[in-house]
Amino acid sequence: MNIILIILVFGIVVFFHEFGHFIVAKANHIAVTEFSIGMGPAIFSVKKKETKYSLRILPIGGYCMMVGENEESDDENAFSNKPVWARILVIAAGPFFNFILALIFSIILINFCGYDDTKLSVVREDGAAYEAGLEPGDSIVEIGGKKVHFFREIQIYMMVNDSSKPVDMVIKKADGTTKKVTVNPKKAEDGKYYLGIARDRYNVAAKGVVGTVKYAFYETKYWFDATISSLRMIFTGGVKSKDIMGPVGVGGAFNDIIEEVKKESTSFKETAINIILNMINWCILLSVNLGIMNLLPIPALDGGRLLFLFIEAIRRKKIPQEKEAIVNMIGFALLMLLMVLVFFNDIKNVFF
Repeated sequence: MNIILIILVFGIVVFFHEFGHFIVAKANHIAVTEFSIGMGPAIFSVKKKETKYSLRILPIGGYCMMVGENEESDDENAFSNKPVWARILVIAAGPFFNFILALIFSIILINFCGYDDTKLSVVREDGAAYEAGLEPGDSIVEIGGKKVHFFREIQIYMMVNDSSKPVDMVIKKADGTTKKVTVNPKKAEDGKYYLGIARDRYNVAAKGVVGTVKYAFYETKYWFDATISSLRMIFTGGVKSKDIMGPVGVGGAFNDIIEEVKKESTSFKETAINIILNMINWCILLSVNLGIMNLLPIPALDGGRLLFLFIEAIRRKKIPQEKEAIVNMIGFALLMLLMVLVFFNDIKNVFF
């Protein structure tokens, strides 16, 4: 049962990405030969008009195959024969739809679960924040010059920045006044630096439709910023191999959460609701990740294709198809190699 739920989460995220390409291609009268969810051999397919719709056995991706996508064509509805800005819209639509999906699911999540505000419930008397004048009931408005709306953002800030350095904050007191403070994190026995603050686990309900949508935007932005920070840490060596997860690692982590939900829930209804909410949360995380990763200017990814199209738009001249195909082929080979390395890294982390 768990594996079906995991596949469903991946399927939803991939479907929305490919549907973005598909619907914008159709809107621009581009012929789509196949719309597929999954890779490998087809387990189900049906053809309507010129498009074949497929469900394939490996739930690790999908594609929207268009006429003239990788070669020249005489068909007036071929991708290659459309104006460059139409082609840009088609390629950009996949990542854009991932962000739309994340926002929709964030609205649902915030509506049912609320959000973790920055009001402090615990300020340790032997901690750094207490020495800087913070008290229980204070809310952190800014940290390091950046506005924050969730307590998680404070935790992320301490993870991705040098936590031993002083931290500038703007706090809002219980009476509504604001105050700038500088907190000098303290080193604990585990060698890490802490602010000495915490908040209770309960979430705050968003006020009305406007409040729900507003904090849904903040939720989507949080995952966007967290993904960018994670990528930056990977490239700067701030992340260990055990912290990098591919599909197998994500599936294993999600499986652990499902099992934990089953243990903590007291009824079938509570179990079902909590699993669905966790699925929504994972869909938000994965959808934002997929959107950002596909926008990286790497050949064979949407970002790489967009780079070629923007160059074409600036030059007002197409890049020779065979040269672009060679670059994309090399990029695809390197991408496959990376996927293999991530797969074995997942196996090592999950089973060893």
